[in-house]
Amino acid sequence: MTQFVEVAALIPGRLNPLDYHLPAVLEGKVQAGSLVVVPLGGQRVQGVVLRCLNQSSVPETRPVESLVDDSPVLTGAQIELARWLSHETLSPLGVCLDLMLPPGLAQTADVLVRLNPARSAEQERLSPLQKRLVQLLSERGELRGRQIEAAFRRVNWKPALQGLIRRGWVVSQPYLAQTGVRPRIERMARLAIAVEEIAQAEELLGRAGSPARERRKKALQFLANEQQPVAVHWITAASGASLEDLKKLETLGLIAFQSVQTWRDPLAELNIEALPPPLLTNDQQRVLQTILSDLSSPNNSNRKPILLHGITGSGKTEIYLQTVQHILEQGKQAIVLVPEIALTPQTIQRFQGRFPGRVGVIHSRLSAGERYDTWQRARAGLLRVIVGPRSALFAPLPNIGLLVVDEFHDPSYYQSEPTPVYHAVRAAIRYAEILGAGVILGSATPEIGLMYQARRAGWRVLEMPQRIMAHRQAVQPFMTGGHSSLLPVEGEGETAFLPLPPVEVVDMRQELKAGNRSMFSRALQRALGEVLERNQQAILYLNRLGSATYVFCRDCGASVRCPRCDRSLTYHESSHLLICHTCNYRRQMPRTCPQCGSSHIRQFGAGTEKVEQEVHQHFPQAKVLRWDSQTTRRKGAHEAILETFAEGKANILVGTQILAKGLDLPRVTLVGAVLADAGLNLDDFRAAERTFQLLMQVAGRAGRSPLGGRVILQTFQPEHYAIQAASRHDYAGFYQYEIEQRRKMGYPPFARLVRMEYRHSNAKVAETTAQEMAQRVADWIMLSSYPQTEIIGPVPCFFAKEGGQYRWQIILRGMDPASVLRGKDWGDWRVEVDPYSLL
Repeated sequence: MTQFVEVAALIPGRLNPLDYHLPAVLEGKVQAGSLVVVPLGGQRVQGVVLRCLNQSSVPETRPVESLVDDSPVLTGAQIELARWLSHETLSPLGVCLDLMLPPGLAQTADVLVRLNPARSAEQERLSPLQKRLVQLLSERGELRGRQIEAAFRRVNWKPALQGLIRRGWVVSQPYLAQTGVRPRIERMARLAIAVEEIAQAEELLGRAGSPARERRKKALQFLANEQQPVAVHWITAASGASLEDLKKLETLGLIAFQSVQTWRDPLAELNIEALPPPLLTNDQQRVLQTILSDLSSPNNSNRKPILLHGITGSGKTEIYLQTVQHILEQGKQAIVLVPEIALTPQTIQRFQGRFPGRVGVIHSRLSAGERYDTWQRARAGLLRVIVGPRSALFAPLPNIGLLVVDEFHDPSYYQSEPTPVYHAVRAAIRYAEILGAGVILGSATPEIGLMYQARRAGWRVLEMPQRIMAHRQAVQPFMTGGHSSLLPVEGEGETAFLPLPPVEVVDMRQELKAGNRSMFSRALQRALGEVLERNQQAILYLNRLGSATYVFCRDCGASVRCPRCDRSLTYHESSHLLICHTCNYRRQMPRTCPQCGSSHIRQFGAGTEKVEQEVHQHFPQAKVLRWDSQTTRRKGAHEAILETFAEGKANILVGTQILAKGLDLPRVTLVGAVLADAGLNLDDFRAAERTFQLLMQVAGRAGRSPLGGRVILQTFQPEHYAIQAASRHDYAGFYQYEIEQRRKMGYPPFARLVRMEYRHSNAKVAETTAQEMAQRVADWIMLSSYPQTEIIGPVPCFFAKEGGQYRWQIILRGMDPASVLRGKDWGDWRVEVDPYSLL
């Protein structure tokens, strides 16, 4: 009897799953979650088997061609999560499934293109883009579609290519690349005779007294002392024997070779000391007991998320560790998400120290081979805990009992590029429901919408309002006058609490009136001097890169802008270049104004490079590190900068948003926000919330030890409610004010949004297309079951031009605006459901 399977192709288009039949050679080998190669139209593509069928829903089916991996690549829970993602984000099921596969395993279909040798010699009738395509193929020969895409970034070249194919200029054929990553196989050798037989075999090793005989004898003696097979390179290094010597020993039957798969483990070289759990505070014991009681409940079908609201330094990570310990004791596994790769080293040290040999890490800075092997070990159940940013959510652990999302407010959990556009926090909540697992969402500044949802839906909201004093021994040599007083905790021995650091708000308008033209207020300059005098450390936060944020003509007022994005170019002192931080356009600093020719053209504003220069100017003796996207491009840069600063080899760390992400640095006694209101006035309903969260989080880097600490917020808007709430560490006050503003304006969580964006290189085409789509959407709303859905726009985006293309957007607002678009064809429009930003 013929067996059938339903397969979702791993391609970008919105294609429904299709039925295929299994040839006899694959019967019994293919199951739900298997990765297969199937024919689709005129091409061969990879797809994931969603389910096995007794009969097909169509009269004729094509055969599955091959099985890529003998074991299923996805679990049933992952397939269900992918279905949910596809439905919620209006994304193709194939791209949602592809999220869960490691790089190199899945290969999407491509096309192989070459010039037709019999083509016409006349190019007059070709369009300019077609001529460029012909020139590219003439210079480089046969190319895949992805290679053409790389050569023509942000250009819609496919219609031009189809025209060349129709006219016989170009020949194309389907192409499916081979798997890019293979298991690492290492050659091993073992002794093939009894140890006591070695002496008898010496005469076979070569001429008496010859170097070859001595080398081979040493190789045998080395293997005689080993219980297990040994890698060939270890044998040659230890004995001096060559590969030819070992082949000779194999020929003589004295040793035997074998091939063994070895794991590429990014944590293998880490030497982390195993540490016992510390004594818990009363707050921690109360929270932990509540969580463990909830996880021990047999009724996991109605288990709700736990929101852990703990101030910075309150000991949330220890709660995660002991909860994971409980899950492991039950024979289950855990996934721990952190918002940034930069945080992974610190988190890995904590978890690897507590669970040595049982922790794996997944993030984009690993090599493809390391990610592939970690994925394989997770699938095989060889790892018990996976740590990493949002992509770690899709590790194929077979028996997950707990999901932890640390700093869940962080925007890096939101994936805006490429498709699917999704929020990992909401995906984790849904995944936990599918699995019947527990989920803990931890933050010092919970996202407003999720906090509102938690209170309305009856989730457990656990508070940890006290900061634990830590690092007593680490900072003892630096204890000088001026540190905070400790608040002892009854019945907990040496455990003590520290108050949150006091915050001083400096009005930079008054600084200018007083004649201070420096980017550092007088208060911040004094505080930095005190830090350096005491050999302590400071963090200076500024959410801007470069030396100057724009270049401005004082005569005509024109600024030098990116021709592709229409944004101000940022001047970088280190390279003497103006750079666009959106598309990476670069140019030299002009000597005169491009508009009026005036020589009065200067750099204005300040970025991280400028802050670093200013520190050196005021404090030449200071050792300064800069931590931003420019200094962390190479692999291992995050770890190197953090380790250098943590070891006290620098006094001041200058950086951007990355400084606000959970760093635990005991010698930091001062945090200065150079411009606290940066981003506060962006045209986005979350601007105030993002500013408040960043300031609260970066302030939390100060005063985490007995040295105490202080925070200075420099601002031109000291009266703004986000600045004022941050200065008081007042999350509750900010939440109440912000939630009322959202209620009045009808923004989330009181409505849902869908953002539609269109891009085109021609401004008029972009505007006309946006107007036409708005009318189509209005018609869809009239015919839908959600007529209350509101259309905002079409309007140009806040950043109206990017990468040479003009951007227009339409916002849909209502209780379920995504339903208006579900099942519709919106062409080249990019769609975000519940967008994180409207910029």
